Amino acid sequence: MHLLTADYLSRAELWLFITTGMYFLMNGAQIFETAVLVPAWSAAPPESFPMLQGKYGIDLKTFWIVIHSIHELTFIAALVFCWKIEPIRTGLLILFAVHFGVRIWTILYFAPNMMDFQKITSVTDTAADLIQRVNQWRVLNYIRVGIFIAVSIGLIPLCIKMMHLHIK
Repeated sequence: MHLLTADYLSRAELWLFITTGMYFLMNGAQIFETAVLVPAWSAAPPESFPMLQGKYGIDLKTFWIVIHSIHELTFIAALVFCWKIEPIRTGLLILFAVHFGVRIWTILYFAPNMMDFQKITSVTDTAADLIQRVNQWRVLNYIRVGIFIAVSIGLIPLCIKMMHLHIK
């Protein structure tokens, strides 16, 4: 690691800080959605679903696709630019693996269920099943957001290590 130039360390530090900032920005949006929007649309399914539907319904799909895409690009850039710094690289790889696992969980579970909820206009004999599905989605969402927050907190020690490397 003694062969790393100051320029290399500066670029690595910059991309690590950018991805950390993007992660915290993403977490802010997730916390807002979880604290404000989820309780509203999940309050009394299916009567509370109209806020997800129609011309003026809340549809955050585009926002989340864009924010995750930007963040994942910055995360990959941080990995590329920090690759020669073994302790930072290892930490980033672990955090990226956790992040990637949660993203797969989102794509396989959260997104399809949300799309289903957006289509439901009334329920007759399956109301109890729908309420159970919505409650499960909400509880699992708390876990998912908690994991994303844990990943962002996990980036902080890497940033501190990187600053110490850059100072030396």
